[in-house]
Amino acid sequence: MSLPHLRNVLRPPTLHRLLHTSTVCPKSQSGRYRITPRKDLALTYEMANPPHQIAHRKTWNSWNTSNLEGGLRASETAIEDVFIRKFMTGTWHALFLSEIIIKRQHNIIRIAGIVRRSVSARKMYFLIGYTEELLSFWLQSPVKVELQTVGDKRDVVFKYI
Repeated sequence: MSLPHLRNVLRPPTLHRLLHTSTVCPKSQSGRYRITPRKDLALTYEMANPPHQIAHRKTWNSWNTSNLEGGLRASETAIEDVFIRKFMTGTWHALFLSEIIIKRQHNIIRIAGIVRRSVSARKMYFLIGYTEELLSFWLQSPVKVELQTVGDKRDVVFKYI
């Protein structure tokens, strides 16, 4: 090997190669809804509050203590919550007007939400029993479905953007 080639290999990197200068973009857009030109996008109260307002003006959609330090089953609880939400959305097709709230107290799982009053009471009671029975069997813990009904979907609109 020649001496000039060895000199390039052993040379320490220069500062201009290690320092990156680019502008910082502190604007966060996730979890926010974009304003429409005709102001016709209906938002519920949960949707109208930005993510940084959690615990101030809005609440968490899952209530459990497994995410605390030293908590057991944190990953299983998160997967079960996703499964519950998918199952409820599929079973109660186009009936839920709000987010599905999951509360875990001891070994009881409570599922709450606002549904539209567009089906008969008989079908509503069947869906409640069906949901409670299947989820109780699959999750191996008692499940209680707590629903509130409204006559029209405009009743849950907080504002239009």
